[in-house]
Amino acid sequence: MTNQSQPSLGILALETGRAPGAPSTLPNSVFNPATFDFPTIAEMVPGAWVDRVVPGDSTLESSYIAAAQRLVERGAVAITSDCGFTIRHQAAVSAAVKVPVAMSSLLLVPLLLRQLPPKGKLAVLTFDSKHCGEDLLGLAGRSERERVIIGGIEDGTTWQNEMKRPSIPTTVAEIESDIAGCISQLRAAHPEIAAVLLECTMFPVAAPAIRRMTGLPVYDTATLYRMTFASVAS
Repeated sequence: MTNQSQPSLGILALETGRAPGAPSTLPNSVFNPATFDFPTIAEMVPGAWVDRVVPGDSTLESSYIAAAQRLVERGAVAITSDCGFTIRHQAAVSAAVKVPVAMSSLLLVPLLLRQLPPKGKLAVLTFDSKHCGEDLLGLAGRSERERVIIGGIEDGTTWQNEMKRPSIPTTVAEIESDIAGCISQLRAAHPEIAAVLLECTMFPVAAPAIRRMTGLPVYDTATLYRMTFASVAS
């Protein structure tokens, strides 16, 4: 986190039962001060527990808007989020503030498909595939949708820990294990997978391990956050 007078990346944080935006020791975590070479600030969104945000509780939208506006007042020059499923609030938050808004790494799906060869597929690894429908992918047609393979870690250790109130800290090894098992199954069924996109903001901690394991390009929320802040950094 940072001095509020500095231009910063604003992060809309989930309610976890822990201090909002508290420094994290997990490598590549959005709340680890060593992850980015620019300052960040966070605002907890009241009521934004994982078990409400992931299924898509629409009543949270006004709270997300208010928290984004508070971040801008504190010096945020761009707004991001602590959960990929908040892409549902992308349009509303974008309309409410006059800074770039990137609520989810799922915004990268159309871009990444265009980077791949025509027959290449994109694996989207999500916190909960039951709630990650094609309506969240921003794709125009069936042919594009068929090139996206969605896999989730629902019912795994990471999922179980995060669904609790308060949430229970999960180790890097546990996150890596959940994701590695998922991507192994997806690649066995779909050898055409040519890149991986991690939806959950917890998953960047495992990105280096997944790159080594698969030999594939791996994109995540940290990828999007860096790009978004760089667009306004001076």
